[in-house]
Amino acid sequence: MDVTAVAGLILLIGIIVGIALGVPIAVVIGVTSFLAIFVLLGSDPTITTMNTASEVFTGMNSFTLLAIPFFILAGGLMNHGGIAGRLVDAARVVVGKLPGGLAHTNVVANSMFGAVSGAAVAAAAAVGSVMGPRLERDGYSKSWSTAVNVASAPAGMLIPPSNTFIVYSLVSSTSIAALFMAGVGPGIIWTVAVMAVVALTHKRHKVKESEDAGVSLTLGLAMKTLWRAVPSLLMIVVVIGGILSGLFTATESAAIAVVYCLVLGAVYRTIRLKDLPGILVEAGRTTSIVMLLVGVSSALSFVMAFARVPDLIGDLILGVTANPSMILVIIMVILLLVGTFMDPTPAILIFVPIFAPMIDDLGIDPIHFGTMVVYAFCVGVITPPVGNVLFVGARISGLKIEPVIGKLVPFLIALVIGLFVVVFIPQVSLALPGVLGML
Repeated sequence: MDVTAVAGLILLIGIIVGIALGVPIAVVIGVTSFLAIFVLLGSDPTITTMNTASEVFTGMNSFTLLAIPFFILAGGLMNHGGIAGRLVDAARVVVGKLPGGLAHTNVVANSMFGAVSGAAVAAAAAVGSVMGPRLERDGYSKSWSTAVNVASAPAGMLIPPSNTFIVYSLVSSTSIAALFMAGVGPGIIWTVAVMAVVALTHKRHKVKESEDAGVSLTLGLAMKTLWRAVPSLLMIVVVIGGILSGLFTATESAAIAVVYCLVLGAVYRTIRLKDLPGILVEAGRTTSIVMLLVGVSSALSFVMAFARVPDLIGDLILGVTANPSMILVIIMVILLLVGTFMDPTPAILIFVPIFAPMIDDLGIDPIHFGTMVVYAFCVGVITPPVGNVLFVGARISGLKIEPVIGKLVPFLIALVIGLFVVVFIPQVSLALPGVLGML
C-alpha cells in the first residue's frame, strides 16, 4: 500500500479511536500526526521528531494568534466583573413588553454579553446564572428556560469580536477585520431565529402564573438602566471602531480590551487585586489548550497536504455531484456532524484546509465561507454528545442534559434553517464588509 494511503489511514483510524476513547483531542491529533509523519518521512525517529516539532512551532508562531489569549483574558475579566447583570437589565429595557419578555431578555442579553466577551460558554454561564432564577420565578419550566439560554449563547461567536473568526483567519489567510464585520449579519440571523422560537413556544412552557410579570419601567428608570450598561457595551465600539479606523490591529485591539476591562472592573469595584491571580491562571489554562490545538493541527495539516487528503475528499464529493449548491449543502452537513463531537477550534484547523481548495474552485468568497463554517460549528457547541455550551448551561441550571435536549430541538431546527439562509444569501455576510470597503 502507498505510504500516503497508510498515513491517511493512520490519521482517520487514530482520530476516530481517540475520540471514541475520550482522549483529549489535542493529544489525539498530535500523536496521530507524529505517527503519520513517521510513515511519510521514511521511519526515521529523529527526522520525524524534528519535523513534527517544527510544524507545531510554526503553527503557533503567529502574531495574529496573540489576539486569542488577550480576548480570553478580557472575557474572564468580564465574567468576574459584574457585567452580565447590567447587560441583562439593559436587555430587559430593549425587549420591552414582548410576549415571553423575560425569555427574549435572555436571548438579547446573551447576544450582548457574547459580543463583548466573544465566548459562548462564558455567556451561557454568566447570563444563565442571572436569568435562570428570574425565568423560574416568572413561571417557566426550568428545562425550557435552560434551552433558551443554551440556544442563544453562541451568538457571541458570530458577533465581533470573536476568537473563532481569528482561528479561521489564521487558517484561511483572510482579513480578521472583514471576518468580524461579516459575522454581524449571521449573528443577527442567529438571534432572530432563537427569538422566533421563543415567541412561538413560550406559552406552552409556562407551568404556573407569573409572580412578577407585571413589573413595568418608567422612562427615567429605563434610561438609567441603559446608561449603566453603556460602559460595558462601549468595549465593542472601542475594539471594532479602532480596527475599522486603522488606529490599531485586531491583535492590538485585544490588548486594549484587557485594559478596558480592568478599568471597568476597578470603576465598578467588582474586580479586586486578590481576584487577578485566579483570573490570569484560568485564562492561561484556556490559552494553553487553544495554542496546543493550533500547534498540533499545523502538523496535521502538513500530513494532509502531503497525503493529498483535500484532493481526495474533493474528488469524492465531486463524484457525487457537480452542482455548486449541492456541494455546499454536503459540506455544511459534514460540518454540522463534525461539530457534534469536536470543538470549533480543532474542527476549523482540520476541515477548513480540506474544503478551502474546493471552495476556491467554486468561486465562493472565503469571507462568506468563514461565516458559514463558524455558524455551523456554533450549532455544534449546543448539540450533544459533546456540546460544551449545552453542558455548561445545564450545569448552571442544576439539570441533566436529557430534559434540556428535548426542549432544544425546535431551536436547533430554526438555527439550521438560519444556517442555510447564510449559505445561500451571501449578502447576509458580505453586505457590511462590502459597504466598509473590506472586500
